Amino acid sequence: MKKLLVLTALLSIMYAIPTMAQISTKVTFDVPTAFYAGNAKMPAGSYTVTQPNIDDNLLLVEDASGSDSTFVEFVVAPSATAQGKTDVSFTKYGDVEFLGAIRIEGEASEMQILPSKVEQNAAKAANADKSSFSATSTGGTN
Repeated sequence: MKKLLVLTALLSIMYAIPTMAQISTKVTFDVPTAFYAGNAKMPAGSYTVTQPNIDDNLLLVEDASGSDSTFVEFVVAPSATAQGKTDVSFTKYGDVEFLGAIRIEGEASEMQILPSKVEQNAAKAANADKSSFSATSTGGTN
């Protein structure tokens, strides 16, 4: 009976984790410099991030005009406490910025963007600096 209870608890946690830190509508942010999202170089400007399919760990990063967009893969990284604000963080290697993570206010996790080949190569050549920009989450989270 004890083993069944533990198994049930573990299965419940495994099913709950994928639903954490998913974007039900969109996150919007402004970035003053060009940056990489995955392997795509994006110009400075206003962006929205959406998750077109909540069953996939893919995010769509799109500029306000819709002329620049790309998909990036992410993993959910749990944190000990809920996020105090919605923000988007970047990792900078030399003078090149890479989209790093998205945190949504009230969530006890963040969406960490998987490093692309371009970022992996940049990491070999320079030390990392972190920065973040405030963002807005509309429509709530799942």
